[in-house]
Amino acid sequence: MATKRTTDEPAFVLHRYDWSESSLILEVFTRHHGRMAVVAKGVKRPSSSFRPILLPLQLLNIAFGADAEIRTLKGAEWMGGHVMPSGDALLSGYYLNELLMTLLARDDPHPRLFDIYAGAVEVLASAHGEALQPTLRAFELLLLREIGLLPMLDAQTMTLMELDASKRYGLVPEGGLQQIQGDDRTSLTGAQWLRLQQAIAPAAPFVATLRACAEVLPELKAQLRGLLNYHCGVGTLRTRQMMIDLQTL
Repeated sequence: MATKRTTDEPAFVLHRYDWSESSLILEVFTRHHGRMAVVAKGVKRPSSSFRPILLPLQLLNIAFGADAEIRTLKGAEWMGGHVMPSGDALLSGYYLNELLMTLLARDDPHPRLFDIYAGAVEVLASAHGEALQPTLRAFELLLLREIGLLPMLDAQTMTLMELDASKRYGLVPEGGLQQIQGDDRTSLTGAQWLRLQQAIAPAAPFVATLRACAEVLPELKAQLRGLLNYHCGVGTLRTRQMMIDLQTL
């Protein structure tokens, strides 16, 4: 019986583990098959043609075989497009990868999220420092939306009441979007949430989401941090802690 083989699959490497002296297991994010694990046999050998290609934050075209939980990598081609991000942009890319590793189940396709991720990586590779934070917030919002963990941002979740443009609302992990009592400056106004809802609509371009996030960066960062930590089941993701540690040096 012939082994099933998939070819011409767009993919990004998210993470890698040692499997043997010469091989690696790669966690990859593919457009049509979602997150999955593949074994890259012999890739650690100096003579391997895969060795300079299987890098994170680079768009690849891969081929793999078998239907097992861990597939076998059969081919990989670098698709070009941008250079490897560096410095803070590189660490930001690793943060996106950790979010995907933590929040995505294996073998659960998200083609639209794949395209969003590819767009975010392209921005990180070419952006100046001021674009990094809007890119991270935009990706967090769209990731949560795509996997069904973000409530609608144009109404109160529990009551479905419309938002008052001048009142303040916050994201509560188990309660959705709720009106905030008192003067909580980490919350956003109804008008700001409404603009964000428009900016993350499926038809909205990624650049529109970036611009909307840039207008409310400090508040949005605080709102999304609590929601992400809750769903990731951790106080602080490892890459985020690295960012914090580097900023304090």
